[in-house]
Amino acid sequence: MKSLKSLALTLAIVAGGLLLGRPLFIRAALVQDARVILLDQTPGEFEKTELKLKAGKPYIFEVTNDGVDHEVGFVIAPAGKTEAADHIQNAYLSKTVKDGESARSQEVVLEKGEYVYFCPLNPTPQYKLVVK
Repeated sequence: MKSLKSLALTLAIVAGGLLLGRPLFIRAALVQDARVILLDQTPGEFEKTELKLKAGKPYIFEVTNDGVDHEVGFVIAPAGKTEAADHIQNAYLSKTVKDGESARSQEVVLEKGEYVYFCPLNPTPQYKLVVK
């Protein structure tokens, strides 16, 4: 009975989104357990300069290119270990992001510790990401 109610609710959300011309409802319905972290990237920087997250929780990172005249990307790595071999692969975006567009990572679950996030293409400073 519970799954039937969940199915009915999901169908109602999808149908409502289609009627309103908002396919984002479909994307939101598919991402049930992960929290989406929204990050805007402007020329030379991210607008959020520090993140504090909970260990063991799933996150999806969505990056929007806000005025950068070339494609941007997104990297998470352990603090002090920013070589490509140390990058958290699931945090890579699904594509590089052109001005005015957005892209998402896969689900990322981080252990306790300190990390950094940055754009290797823009390039941006390395920003602090603390997982407790």
